Amino acid sequence: MQEDLRSLTTEQIIARITEQGYPAFRGKQIADWLNKGCTSFDEMTNLPLALREDLKMYYTIPGVTVLQKWQSQLDETTKYLFELSDGETVESVLMSYHHGWSQCLSTQVGCRMGCSFCATGMGGLSRNLTASEMMAQIEMAQRDRGIRVSSVVLMGMGEPLDNYDNVLRFLHMLSEPDGVHIGMRHVSLSTCGLVDRIYQLMEEKLQLTLSVSLHAPNDAIRSRLMPINRRYPINDLLTACRKYAEVTGRRISFEYAMIHGVNDSDACAEELASRLKGMLCHVNLIPANEVKGKDHRRSTAQRLKQFSHILEQRGLTVTVRRTLGADINASCGQLRRKHREEESPCGR
Repeated sequence: MQEDLRSLTTEQIIARITEQGYPAFRGKQIADWLNKGCTSFDEMTNLPLALREDLKMYYTIPGVTVLQKWQSQLDETTKYLFELSDGETVESVLMSYHHGWSQCLSTQVGCRMGCSFCATGMGGLSRNLTASEMMAQIEMAQRDRGIRVSSVVLMGMGEPLDNYDNVLRFLHMLSEPDGVHIGMRHVSLSTCGLVDRIYQLMEEKLQLTLSVSLHAPNDAIRSRLMPINRRYPINDLLTACRKYAEVTGRRISFEYAMIHGVNDSDACAEELASRLKGMLCHVNLIPANEVKGKDHRRSTAQRLKQFSHILEQRGLTVTVRRTLGADINASCGQLRRKHREEESPCGR
């Protein structure tokens, strides 16, 4: 079975090449080509033909192609539907901020977490992405727009900590000096709350930002919205978050989608403030995305303002997520689902 060469670090590539009898500098040359986004061994023209033929025999370079692209007319947001080598599709969103370009990446094809407000999980999980397929999303967007991505958000399709090994490998690749070279302080990793994996990630002591999709102040509401809460109740999750912040020294970001009549009352705000009191954290309030096939509606602007005010009065740092790409359904899962419905006459 051929090995995914792009998912190896430079040191691992050098080790593989020297085991095959080639000098170490050839491994560095291969890594340099891969870091440039090369997807064909034939393009590696400074390698001997015999080595290129060996590489074709033993390795692959999984990439992505742009299947569809939507460009916002409101801002510079670009939403991609990428096709993988096996025909599966994932979404990614490129966003422009004053500090540079940020890209939201997918880590799985679909998702098995089943959150009630999310479009991605409606079709379940197809498979995990490899580290190279995550990297390819960045490389393709950079080539397409002629820009350099300076920050990454693992908040697209999938649950990153449900694909732990591949995501961790990707993170180590991401910060390699000869690659895209994005430091961990410019990375946000989102999780719905896999407590055991949060403790595991804590031991890595990476200086990334951990974003926890909380979306409720108590078990009753959260279990309705997010089935994972039945496995890891909110007290267990917040205990893990406090420990993570203490060990890493990094502030936790709590994502909170404001859903009309579900989790946006004054009582919810008061309870949330009480639970988070004293933690190194901030709360990111998100006007909920209204997804076809889901009943949830976003909170009103006035309710959002009042909820934020209560949290701030209780001493929490609060931000309201800026809405980008609203005219192109920039939240993940909707474009892939639309494409699958168009591909199948039965809509499945």
